[in-house]
Amino acid sequence: MSSRPSNKPEAPTDQAACTRQALDLLARREHTRFELEQKLRARGYPKDIAAAALDGLEQSGALAEARFTESFVRARAARGQGPKRIRMELVERGVDAAEAAAALLAAGFDWHELAGRARLKRFGAAAPKDYKERARQARFLQYRGFEGGQIESALRVGET
Repeated sequence: MSSRPSNKPEAPTDQAACTRQALDLLARREHTRFELEQKLRARGYPKDIAAAALDGLEQSGALAEARFTESFVRARAARGQGPKRIRMELVERGVDAAEAAAALLAAGFDWHELAGRARLKRFGAAAPKDYKERARQARFLQYRGFEGGQIESALRVGET
C-alpha cells in the first residue's frame, strides 16, 4: 500500500469559508437562495454547511430574495423583456411563482408601452405592411415574453 497523498481534494466543511464564498458571489450580483445553494454545492460544500451559511446571510440581510427579485425585474424590463418571460426566469431561479407575480405587479411597469418600445427598437416606426410581417413581429414580442393584449397594442402603430 502506498502512502502517497491523494490528488482528490477533500470536500470543504468550514462554514466560515462557505459564508465567505457566498458573500463573494453576492458581491458580484444579487442571487436567490436557490442559486447560491447550487453554486456552493458545486464548489463542494455539503448541503448542511451551505444551508447554515445561507441561513446566517438571510438573518443578516446580506441575502434577500425580495431585493434580488426587484432588481431582476427592473433589469429584464429595461432589456425589453415582457412579464411572462421574466416570471418564468424568476421561477427557474427558485423564486416562488406567487412572489414573482407580485413583484411584477409591484414594479408598476406599463407593459403595453414596453412592448411598443421593444417593437419600435427592433422593427422601426413603420407599421407592419402585411399579415406575414405582422405575424413575424408578433412572434418576436411573444418570444420576448409579452402577453396577447400587450402584443396587439404594440402592433397598432399609426392607427387612430
